[in-house]
This record gives sequence, structure tokens and C-alpha cells, in this order.
Amino acid sequence: MSKQMTFTLACAVVLSALGPGVAGYLSARLESIEAAERNLRALETRLQIREAREARPAALPGACESTPAPPRLQDVPATALGEQEEAERRLPDLPARPGMIRY
Repeated sequence: MSKQMTFTLACAVVLSALGPGVAGYLSARLESIEAAERNLRALETRLQIREAREARPAALPGACESTPAPPRLQDVPATALGEQEEAERRLPDLPARPGMIRY
């Protein structure tokens, strides 16, 4: 046998072993990817079912009660204003000191 024929036969033997091995590897990878996708879809479905089962309304059915607005200066009774002015008049006038704020 010539060297060229030996080389050709060696290449054919290597390729005949390599071809099915690569095909088997690729098919196993594709099957594992498909299995992972099926598992993911099943988990997503279970999660959606659980969320739908646990879903509750955001608010109780019924009318909402509004909170009263805080009183404004115009809403304060006049007697309260009079008492405040009277209390200010009763305070003695203190001499102003440096650095003190006088109201």
C-alpha cells in the first residue's frame, strides 16, 4: 500500500468515528435544551396557578370614607384667637438681649 492510500484510509476511519460522536453530542445538547424549556414552562404554569389562587382584591368592597380636612386659620373659632392674644398681653416685656429673637 502506498502512503497516500494509508493516509486516505486513516482519515476515513477517523471521520467514521468522529461523525456519529459529534452527531450524538449535538442531539444530546438539543434534547437537554428542550427538556429545560419544558421544565421552565411547567414551573411558569405552576407559578401562574398559585398567583391566581392567592390573588385577593386590592380593596374591600364598599364606599371610601374621606378624612376631614385640617382646620385652616379661618376655621378656628374667634374665642381661641382671643385667648391667644390675651395670653400674649399677660407676658411681661423682657428687655431684648443680643442674639435673641423677639416675636
